[in-house]
Amino acid sequence: MSASRTDEILDVAEASIRKGGFDAVSFRDIAAAIGIKSASVHYHFPHKSDLGRAVVSRYGERLFAALGAPDAPGAAPRKRIKRLTQAYRDALAPEGDACLCAVLGAMTQGLPEPVSKEISAFYDRLLGWTKTALKGGKSTMTPEMIVSSLIGAMILAVERGQPKLLADAEKAILAAVAD
Repeated sequence: MSASRTDEILDVAEASIRKGGFDAVSFRDIAAAIGIKSASVHYHFPHKSDLGRAVVSRYGERLFAALGAPDAPGAAPRKRIKRLTQAYRDALAPEGDACLCAVLGAMTQGLPEPVSKEISAFYDRLLGWTKTALKGGKSTMTPEMIVSSLIGAMILAVERGQPKLLADAEKAILAAVAD
């Protein structure tokens, strides 16, 4: 299976998860969406947990590549945290869905262990990134408060259909961070 075919499978799976959670993912639906046989999806991802883990891993890699180094020279803590808040706003923007790991993080107890572990690793890495990004500045919010504020605001923004709620959280977070 080509890398582009793999990306197609992962794209459809991610969209399904963001819309309906992990249980919304169906190998048959993925196959139909991209015009292949279900067996082709199973060939590359033998189990649904393999697919879920791959989706989360790719999502994390893309997010952290977009965020850049949390201790980038020349970037003050507030600017670094602005990159994080903007990443959450960008994740909401395309379809008005919550970010993948916000959706899965809320249901981690019911996920297959490999997917749950990947989500946990994502959040460990995100909290570590945020902690490092805050170094050298002052903040009235901990990394956990910043991340949970973004996730909560995102979920409420999706549920209410009001993206402004996430923008308001971003303003509050940035007001709490000084260089």
